[in-house]
Amino acid sequence: MANNYIFSSESVGEGHPDKVSDTISDAILDACLAGDKRSRVACETFVKSNVVCVGGEITTKSKFDYEQVIRAAIRGIGYVNDDDVFHADKVFINNYLTAQSPDIAQGVDAKKASGKATAEQGAGDQGLMFGYACNETRELMPAPIMFSHRLGRQLTKLRKAGAASWLRPDAKSQVSVKYVDDKPVKITSVVVSTQHAASAANRTIKDFITKEVISKVLPKKMLARDTQILINPTGRFVTGGPEGDSGLTGRKIIVDTYGGMGRHGGGAFSGKDPSKVDRSAAYMGRYVAKNIVAAGLATRCEIQFAYAIGYPKPVSVHVDTFGTNTVSDAKILRAVNKVFSFKPADIVNSLKLLRPIYSLTTNYGHFGKNHKDITWEKTDKIAALQKAAK
Repeated sequence: MANNYIFSSESVGEGHPDKVSDTISDAILDACLAGDKRSRVACETFVKSNVVCVGGEITTKSKFDYEQVIRAAIRGIGYVNDDDVFHADKVFINNYLTAQSPDIAQGVDAKKASGKATAEQGAGDQGLMFGYACNETRELMPAPIMFSHRLGRQLTKLRKAGAASWLRPDAKSQVSVKYVDDKPVKITSVVVSTQHAASAANRTIKDFITKEVISKVLPKKMLARDTQILINPTGRFVTGGPEGDSGLTGRKIIVDTYGGMGRHGGGAFSGKDPSKVDRSAAYMGRYVAKNIVAAGLATRCEIQFAYAIGYPKPVSVHVDTFGTNTVSDAKILRAVNKVFSFKPADIVNSLKLLRPIYSLTTNYGHFGKNHKDITWEKTDKIAALQKAAK
């Protein structure tokens, strides 16, 4: 029976208020890890108008100027224009960071503690995490979210290169894809909204986005005459960023993952060190699912883990290939458990997560990027999985 439908995903630019918050949180995390790889970090950021508030729990030996890191992160985004209310050099910064709870720390530390079941490093919290991969794109990611990210990256690239002086940092993109028999065949709708200077004419914006963004990065074979193109559909987007809307760390978790195509456990990534399985186990899930698809064991795969705080082993591991498997899901699960370890300490070691790499992940998705430091995108377990799944 045919399974035909339209699926949509969105991405947001670096200047979106929630991404501003994520960027600051990950910048602080990287600053901590740069001086102390054993840092424990849970940093949340709130932005509104010309105010930045950071709060959470940090235990680190790293010494740095928090205000300097925050302003540099904002400057890197591009909030440096004379017409920016939220400006890197002018924002007011409030710091409400405290140390990590000792009760949480004893559960995570790799040592004995009163009432703790094991001396191993435990999960930093209970929860469930998902990993996902499919063969729709070269990145083994769902097409709608990857196309949306491509639009956002191109728009930011042009803005930072000075290709259009009227471009401003806040932006959003959205792509709708038609599927026939579960395969992407056509882009039915493209939405791009970008903040701009008051002097920019609507026609100028639409022509530029159409020619220099949409036409440059979306596959031409999937664009049709009747593809709906909507650019700045409100007609005006001058007031943007934290001036126009408040931002908070962790509010773009679907943008950060699979655009809604795969399930999500609810835990955010940014501002969290890898002892938090919300982040590290989700990265591991992507690593496992991508290798399963790359190995030809399935064309679509989702894996779920669940953890208890302070306990090293996941309480459950589940693999679902949605009927696209070439060997049984039971064999795939056995192979996964043989090839990979899902203890938090093993995840951190195997993916080399105690490095200041997290600002690389903040924008345009934590998955589907080709970068040597993003280890969870490697497909180096193909042979091991194929052998174990026989």
